[in-house]
Amino acid sequence: MLPTPTIASPMTMMEFFQKSAGVWFTQRTVHHFDAVADESGESKLYVGMVAADDPRISAICQPQGIDPANAQGGASFMWQAHDDTQDPDPDKAAVLVDVPDDASGRSGKLLRNQGYVEKIPVVSRYWFGKDGILTIDTDYDNNQGQERCWFITHDFRVRVSTVRMMNGIYLMTYCSERRWVTDADLDHMVQENASRAAS
Repeated sequence: MLPTPTIASPMTMMEFFQKSAGVWFTQRTVHHFDAVADESGESKLYVGMVAADDPRISAICQPQGIDPANAQGGASFMWQAHDDTQDPDPDKAAVLVDVPDDASGRSGKLLRNQGYVEKIPVVSRYWFGKDGILTIDTDYDNNQGQERCWFITHDFRVRVSTVRMMNGIYLMTYCSERRWVTDADLDHMVQENASRAAS
């Protein structure tokens, strides 16, 4: 029996962003606790790194009264319907900025130019557990949200989120995400395997 590979879990937000960089195929299950249309479905998520000296970092930090020099960098997130064949619009990307509490990077503030629940600038709190699970808590104007995310393998991760609204209604979402493999990626894998088999 082959040994199970050990997964190196990211333990800082920048490590998490780096491990998340790329395109992901998302299968989403949504449960509303009231009579709301089902929002379950499939989509693609595009994650890109944002350098600490990117002008978007300052533009997000300054309105929140946070010194951009304290930011380690960030990431951009773009969502797209699974069957949409056009490239996503980068101008519509949500940008997240990492401002850690200390040098360990295990906890801190996560600044967003737009939130997931309410499309407004927001500051979240995050921390990494010893098990590598990332937890993000966000207080919006009218909602409270919590998201937890962890990697099962390098190419597969899970996200679970809950939203509590002022009237007490809850929303729960479960997402399984696998790294998107393009035709070019498959061709490269076939060539690598053929080379290994020939040697």
